[in-house]
Amino acid sequence: MSERGDLPLEDYDHLPVGSLTSRIRTLGSDDLTTLLAYEKAHANRIQVVSAMQHRLSGLAEGAQPSGGDPSATGADAPPAAAAGAKASEATSGPPVNPPSHGDPTNPAQPR
Repeated sequence: MSERGDLPLEDYDHLPVGSLTSRIRTLGSDDLTTLLAYEKAHANRIQVVSAMQHRLSGLAEGAQPSGGDPSATGADAPPAAAAGAKASEATSGPPVNPPSHGDPTNPAQPR
């Protein structure tokens, strides 16, 4: 059984599951087997264990580790909102006008 210092991913115990499942794609079968044994002996999170077992079976069938950096944080990726389309006059909705009897959210106007 491995200790924390021997694990192929730094700060493994503190990685969120979503980050962990993407980082295991960068590992070979030996490193992944080490992590799987550690996970089963410590936290034994079913989601993580099943993701690792699935990845190990993929590696056994000929899949290759991705070329990414297993210690990457993803901080270089642009925010999701920056990648979206910008609104323009052609794509924006109609102007919002208050009802003719006043604005119901404004207590100073009569209703």
